[in-house]
Amino acid sequence: MRVPKVETGFEKPFLQRVENTLIMGTLRTSNINEELQNIAPSKLVVKNVNKVFSSGKVKVDALSDINFKVEEGEFVCLVGPSGCGKSTLLNIIAGLDKPTSGEVLVDDVPVSGPGRDRMVMFQEHALFPWLDVLHNVLFGLNLKPNLTNPERREVARFYLHLVGIEKFANSSIHELSGGMRQRVALARSLAPNPRILLMDEAFGALDAMTREQLYGELQDIWQKRRKTIIFVTHNIRESVCLGDRVMLFATHPGRIVEEFKVDLPRPRNINDAKLTMHAAKITAALKHHIDGTEVAE
Repeated sequence: MRVPKVETGFEKPFLQRVENTLIMGTLRTSNINEELQNIAPSKLVVKNVNKVFSSGKVKVDALSDINFKVEEGEFVCLVGPSGCGKSTLLNIIAGLDKPTSGEVLVDDVPVSGPGRDRMVMFQEHALFPWLDVLHNVLFGLNLKPNLTNPERREVARFYLHLVGIEKFANSSIHELSGGMRQRVALARSLAPNPRILLMDEAFGALDAMTREQLYGELQDIWQKRRKTIIFVTHNIRESVCLGDRVMLFATHPGRIVEEFKVDLPRPRNINDAKLTMHAAKITAALKHHIDGTEVAE
């Protein structure tokens, strides 16, 4: 049985590889077609966001007067030293935490809690060790009421193919390397087809060679699936390698001190000389704002 044409944003050879991979089933239903098509990404507005943590008599200003916009399908990196509020802001955007004041709007709708339009990928893979690879990816699809169980499996296998680990669908999590586990986590985040992908130090725990490989794969996936991505990191070269824009944060209180547009062509190599020059400018700017802060270049 042949696979019907699906508007997924991928070239024909890629879809042919998907057809060859999904031997046990075919992309034959309108539900699956709908799940795999590129949906419109969301725009994001952060308005006057402040966050104060209180413990007894001690108050910590984690975020102070955060304002920025993210266009539909844009890749924005939040970079800065530890303790500058990057992850706190990501949690607020995800709806996992609430600001002390201010608001976050997704497509002009205030964020009041978690939603399937926003998926989070953490530094730790957060996979379920009692489930195999396929069922970890299926977990995020279980709440999709419009899909049958066989259709969910087809969608899950599509995204395992997308991240290059379809051959390990039945493997246990403990059998995988760190890089493979992060690929599973990425597939699980992409499978519900969110409009916004929030990534919190997603590659921070990986070795340098694995990170470099994933930089290329993430850029490729982003260009094909056109998600709006907010990527938190303390690594400046990583932010320049991945982002359309880099928002530079400083500490005490956490705040945006500068913004940089990255106009380098894609795909980008983190060892490219021009990329390194961009990263050096951002590093110098951060050192200007924060004297004595150590930052990974």
